Amino acid sequence: MSRFLGAIRQLGYVVDDIEAAMEHWYKVMGVGPWYYNPKVPIEDYRYDGQSFEVHNSVALANSGPVQVELIQTRNDAPSMYRDFRLAGHRGLQHVAYWTQDFDADLARMEAEGFRVKMSGKVGANGRFAYFDREAHPGTVIELSEVMGPKGRMFDLIRTASDGWDGSDPVRPFPDLSSI
Repeated sequence: MSRFLGAIRQLGYVVDDIEAAMEHWYKVMGVGPWYYNPKVPIEDYRYDGQSFEVHNSVALANSGPVQVELIQTRNDAPSMYRDFRLAGHRGLQHVAYWTQDFDADLARMEAEGFRVKMSGKVGANGRFAYFDREAHPGTVIELSEVMGPKGRMFDLIRTASDGWDGSDPVRPFPDLSSI
């Protein structure tokens, strides 16, 4: 448990080939099913305070209460994922804490000296912020707002993993407007 934000809820891995990474996770690790979005629609994206257009592919699955996120960058827009790759890293890039009180938790982290390096929003109630301080070389903290459609999607992903029998290992992201 973090003394600031509670339990780590997500492990985010930057990969070179997301399809191969999903296959490894479901065949070798037995984790799935994977919910895959080849181009996540990120709104209000900022890196070092500047706005950029990013193109990332993302896959999500749960192993018990912990969500695993696979991320492949598809363009060269500035991002902490790109920085991680350029530094020669692959693998665990961030740990995420989930919140339903984003503003208060963001203020708490900033009061502790953390500075937002990358931020944006995915759907309603889906703000996120990555902090500049590395926990160890290459790995940072993400604060992720999980309410509304994004929260329901994460619940759906977790529920799908409970007792998963290995069938249909890769599925499309659910339409956030329908959940």
